[in-house]
Amino acid sequence: MSGAVPSGFLALPRVDLSLAREVQDDLDKVEELLEDSVSSADPLLTESASHLLQAGGKRFRAMLVLLASHFGDPNSPDLVPAAAVVELTHVATLYHDDVMDEAEIRRGRPSANMRWGNSIAILTGDYVFAQASRMLADLGTEAVRLQAETFARLVKGQVRETSGPLGDTDPLEHYLQVISDKTASLIASSAEFGGMFGKVDPETTGTLTRASDALGMAFQLADDILDVVGNPDDSGKIPGTDLREGVLTLPMFYAQRSTDPADERLRSLLGRPLDETEAEEALALLRPHPAMAEADATLRWWADKARAELATLPEGRPRAAFEALCDYVVERTG
Repeated sequence: MSGAVPSGFLALPRVDLSLAREVQDDLDKVEELLEDSVSSADPLLTESASHLLQAGGKRFRAMLVLLASHFGDPNSPDLVPAAAVVELTHVATLYHDDVMDEAEIRRGRPSANMRWGNSIAILTGDYVFAQASRMLADLGTEAVRLQAETFARLVKGQVRETSGPLGDTDPLEHYLQVISDKTASLIASSAEFGGMFGKVDPETTGTLTRASDALGMAFQLADDILDVVGNPDDSGKIPGTDLREGVLTLPMFYAQRSTDPADERLRSLLGRPLDETEAEEALALLRPHPAMAEADATLRWWADKARAELATLPEGRPRAAFEALCDYVVERTG
């Protein structure tokens, strides 16, 4: 597939085609490395570790590593391994998340915990992260430090999500902090890895890291909005998953704030597990609710924050591509 016109994030009107092809060529190399990295002498471990990688995914984080390097030297031999490391780290967390969430579907196919059970899924996540760490060891102590700090934030975010807001913590602020730790941190680190191994100057790397942190916030908020309005054929997820599980996301927090008596039924359905009939009712009430527009405005605020950081960088192909990603994250919610 090397040299083919890329799809997804890089097939955007504002992305230079030659840049898109360069990044896609490196993504093809990342894909090969990912496949090799999870191979094992144990057939079950190889199958379970390949399960989510073979299901596809956007490779968003790996792509950010490669794209950020184009502000410096995109030919560094360490970039492909660095991109594989962040992707493996992300995939490892998905195995653990699905166990904790008792998820049945991931990327349009049965989750690993549904197919092999919780124990195999947890151990597979550990193995995938171990493979990322093994690869990371060859990239130097600074990369190991960044990975360790990022993984600590990922774990902290999961603990925060599991424990819920404590004391007088505002539930909405708690939710946003969870997103910052669980999603935005690794997306920001992806750009930082790209700057680090692409020999990008420290000031530009800092700007890219901050922009990608805001982009990561927007990315997760878009996912949470799509859980209400999305098409399962596009997302690979069943709409209303959060509603069924009693998980509150941004549109629901805004709907809960409504004092309109007409919203009393919707408010009574939010924040508790729902059966299928109740979930369908909640979706029907939430989709046309003003809370969805309010959530969309918040999503756009984070995307604009990323754009404001990017606006300080020199104009050129890499900056335009990052700006196109901001547009894409907003537009994918429709």
